[in-house]
Parts: sequence; structure tokens; C-alpha cells
Amino acid sequence: MNEALEAVVRVVGVLAAFLVLPLLVGQTEHKVMAHMQGRLGPMYAGGFHGWAQLVADGVKFVQKEDVTPAAADGKVFRLAPAVALVPYLVAMVAIPLSPTVVGADLDAGLLFVLAVSAVGVLGTLMAGWSSANKYALLGGLRTAAQLLSYELPIVLAASSVAMAAGTLSLIGIGEAWQPWWLIWQAPALVCFVVGGVAEITRPPFDMPVADSEIVFGPYTEYTGLRFAFFLLSEYAGIVVLSALTAVLFLGAWQGPFSDTLGWLWTLLKTGFVAVLVIWIRVAWPRLREDQLQQLAWKVLVPLALLQLALTGVVVVAIG
Repeated sequence: MNEALEAVVRVVGVLAAFLVLPLLVGQTEHKVMAHMQGRLGPMYAGGFHGWAQLVADGVKFVQKEDVTPAAADGKVFRLAPAVALVPYLVAMVAIPLSPTVVGADLDAGLLFVLAVSAVGVLGTLMAGWSSANKYALLGGLRTAAQLLSYELPIVLAASSVAMAAGTLSLIGIGEAWQPWWLIWQAPALVCFVVGGVAEITRPPFDMPVADSEIVFGPYTEYTGLRFAFFLLSEYAGIVVLSALTAVLFLGAWQGPFSDTLGWLWTLLKTGFVAVLVIWIRVAWPRLREDQLQQLAWKVLVPLALLQLALTGVVVVAIG
């Protein structure tokens, strides 16, 4: 009975985090962009500091009609938003806030999170293919090309940290982390964050949804709540990317009073990375498709391979 109760508590905790954290990231994005770009609307909606902007967006999406194009593949079209969103919920199960606060402690937690989070991109591919719209199809193909290009530096960078820690367990990696890894694993950190931002098609890597070229890419035909689910999946992707970065590269729960406040340190570091991702969106212009591919294959992949080789040499030398 105690084990069943513990399982229920863990599931409820992960579900609550999944429902709350992406919305907090969305609200933070409204505020950060409002400050950096001088946007007035998000600062006044509802009164104090625009607290109701996210509520207004939700009401707007609920009121819109849910339309499925006549020529679309209806089942795939309607299923795509769920495929884009649910994998991030599953990924959160294995990401620890502390050694004791985690949905499921998996021996290969790193591989599990990387594999599951990559499934979310399939929702975008399904949306582009099923919409019966040429702009949506182009966006879906761009998504496929981007996934193939940036998945490799992400996996190589994560492998470097796993090799340094000697384990694939996320709790094990967090416990093995040392402050000097901030310097030693810095190239892997850059590859992981840049590749992660590209993986969730965030600006400046938003070529699949380039509104000035292909309307809104795979999401062109979506309206109402289905469109909102795609936006929510983007924010959930930011949460997963930020939390995983905090665990792998920033020491997660390590900090003052980590025995009692370790989970808070993880959340603070996750929030820091999330704000960085938002700042990148505001500060950098969109890349061209050829520039995007060149960055992956000519910069990130070689850099990640060099980091992996360096890590292997250091691990052998120390061992």
C-alpha cells in the first residue's frame, strides 16, 4: 500500500510540474520579451505587471473554431498535437530535482529522456504531412532535416558528460558533477544548448515555421486549442531542455544547503537556462536554411567530437 501511494504521489507530482512549468515559461517569455523589445500589451493585461496576459491568450484560443481541412488526413491531423506534447510529459518522469525528488530513477535515464523527447518532433512532421498544404509540407520537411542535423551534437554532448560521470543515470551524473566541469565541459554545454534550441525549432532556428517564407509551416492549418497545444509543446520542450541542462552541466541540486534545498537549486538553474533560451530568441535573427545546416555539420558536430575525445583522454588519465 505504501509503494502504491508513493507511486501515485510521484505521478501526481510529475503531472503537476507538466501543467505548471510550461505555463510559467510562457508567462516569463511574455515578460522578458516585453522588457527587451518595449512591448506594452503584455505589461498591462489584467493590471499589475500584465499578470493576465496568459489567461487572455488561453481564452482567445478556446474561443476559436476547431477546423480540419477537407483534404487533410483527419486522424493524423488531429493526433499530431498530442504526439508533439505528450513525449515531454514522459521525459519529465525521469528528470530529477534532487536524488529523492524524481518521478522514476532509471539506470539509463539520460538515454530515456533523449529518446522520448526526440519523439515530440514527430508531431510536427505529422502536422506538416497531414495538412494537405504545400507550405505545411515544406515546414515538415525542414523539421525533418533539422532533426537529423541537430540530434547528433545533442547526443555527443550528453555522451561526453555521461563518460565523465561514468554513468547514464541522471541522479548519478548530478552527484558526480564537479564545479570544474563548467570549464572542462563548456564546449559540450554550448553544443547541447544550441542543439536543443534547434531541436524544438525555437528562434533563431525556426526555419520550419518561418512566417515570412512559408506562412507558419506545419501549423498553418491549425486553429484553436490544437494550435495552442503546439505552442504548449514548445514551452514544455524548453522546460525539458533547461532541466536536463541543469542536471548535466550545472550541478542540478548542488549548492548551499543542498540537503534540504537541493530541489530549489535545480529549479533555479532550470529557470536560468529557460531565460537564456528566451533571450536567444529576442537577440538573434533567424538563420537561413544553409546557415543552419552549416552550423550543425561544420561547427557543432566537430566541436562535440573533439569534446568527446578530450573527455575520453581525461577519464583514462585520471582512472
